[in-house]
Amino acid sequence: MATTVEPTRIAADVLMEKQSPEPDGALYRRLYSYMLKCRMVEERIRVLYRQGRFAGNYFAAVGQEATEVGVTLDLLPEDTIAPSHRNFVTHIMKGTPLPLMFAQIYGRKTSPDQGRSAPAHCGYAPLNVITPSSTIAAQLNVGTGIALAYTMRRRPNVVVALSGEGSTSLGFWHEAVNFAGVRRLPILIVVENNGYAESVPVALQTAVDDISVKAQAYGIPGVSVDGNDVVAVYAAAREAIDRARKGEGPTLLECRTYRWYGHSEIDPAKYRDPAEVAYWKARDPITAMELRLESAQLWTERWKRELESEFTREIDEAIAFAESSPAPEGKEALDEVYSFSIRERELERKVWEPRFTVGRAE
Repeated sequence: MATTVEPTRIAADVLMEKQSPEPDGALYRRLYSYMLKCRMVEERIRVLYRQGRFAGNYFAAVGQEATEVGVTLDLLPEDTIAPSHRNFVTHIMKGTPLPLMFAQIYGRKTSPDQGRSAPAHCGYAPLNVITPSSTIAAQLNVGTGIALAYTMRRRPNVVVALSGEGSTSLGFWHEAVNFAGVRRLPILIVVENNGYAESVPVALQTAVDDISVKAQAYGIPGVSVDGNDVVAVYAAAREAIDRARKGEGPTLLECRTYRWYGHSEIDPAKYRDPAEVAYWKARDPITAMELRLESAQLWTERWKRELESEFTREIDEAIAFAESSPAPEGKEALDEVYSFSIRERELERKVWEPRFTVGRAE
């Protein structure tokens, strides 16, 4: 019989003390630099969209950088990320080349999917980032299957699966988490609770205050953390990942955060109170980390300018690569797509087609 596990709310100061008696300067600076890079990449993509430089749409996670970075930094190359469409920048922590990421946004032939998927629905097989599904929470089912494969092959790898709080009200999410709990699979289930399932506020789609309490139904640990505190997120994620690697099963990690913009670039988000947006922008995770670094004498304005200059150069080069890459041709849509031959299809039909005699199937 499964044991009920109470959700845990973890404070950032407790996590810092638990992680190390002294601030880890190198780690903190890496966390900050990755958040800054993610912010700059996404803000640039938003500008490109408004300029009409690529077709489709984009789903920015601006404001949620602490969660994006904290749960995916320091994964092994063999570990897997199962992202949603809002987790495009998690590729950066995994190491996907930035030019390939922008080629995917532009739908070019040089992208990992050769221009087949909508913007931000980007996977990268060499580093085990699965392609997000437009079906909400479906990536958890795929990620859970990969975690099962790791277990069956006795590999010490983990899956980090991300979705929003709205996904926790869907069958896909329940099925994946339930199965992961039963089989004690090596998966970290991250719920980015940004307050809105597209335009639906949390109170209208779930009756619980803490999403982490849902972990009790599956007999796994549930943890709620300040999703705008990158140190707290990183520490909580590392603890859960370490548990998973040791064969102790999954963890549900709720990261309370906020997206600054609408659900996508075509959503003006008029359903939100401007005062609410202002409140959360004042809790900018990047600014908060600057203050933490500055108090530890690990941050200067000059260093930030140097990072911005380096990231701007990388982004410019990635855009140039994408815009100079060829678009796929229509006839290439069927390339590398598995399909039965006519002969194979006929044989399969004959094998499985029931034969009826005197009103019953043989």
